Amino acid sequence: MAETERVRETPHELALLTGGPRAAVVVAVVALHLRGAVEPGSRGRLVAVDNEAGRALPPLPTQDEDVGVPAELRVPYLESAVYQRVHRPCEIRELHRDPDIRWAVDTLKTGLTETDLVSPPPLLGTTRAARRRVHVLRTAYPVPASRDGLSDDEKLLAVALHGQAALRVVVPRFALRAGLTPRVRLRHKRSLRHFIPTSGGSAGGYTGFHY
Repeated sequence: MAETERVRETPHELALLTGGPRAAVVVAVVALHLRGAVEPGSRGRLVAVDNEAGRALPPLPTQDEDVGVPAELRVPYLESAVYQRVHRPCEIRELHRDPDIRWAVDTLKTGLTETDLVSPPPLLGTTRAARRRVHVLRTAYPVPASRDGLSDDEKLLAVALHGQAALRVVVPRFALRAGLTPRVRLRHKRSLRHFIPTSGGSAGGYTGFHY
């Protein structure tokens, strides 16, 4: 994945187009994790880490101050809302019910309505231009084969465009422990034994889910 600076949308915005609010929140969580501000806790929960990256996030505006959000603050506000919420350890599914996070996601939607990628209220649905744009980007930036050599921006772009398939490549341990990807549960264990080679050879093993 190269020349990602040519992608005009942020990974958070692209995730909103490809997978909706939950996908945008997942990208925010991964972005915070890559900067060391969020780690997995027990039982699939997310936990905030008190570090410089977290403290550098802007405070959220109060209702009285909410007179419009500048474009450059939409992503920082989303990450700030997520970071504040996970100071109380919680699961990923709980984040979507937090009013501050929902507000921050709405500011991303509002920003996209200023382009031709999202229909104006009350529909707020992706347009044909948005679907075409996502298709072009997914073709240009396929799921990376490895996380080696990827910058943080490239990792976030992969997650935004390809969801769980990219999470399993770029942050596999964090995604699993934080509940961003499901645990693989083997069924019919007895029957699976017949597929396990009992002697040397080049027989392939079980490789997990494919997306």
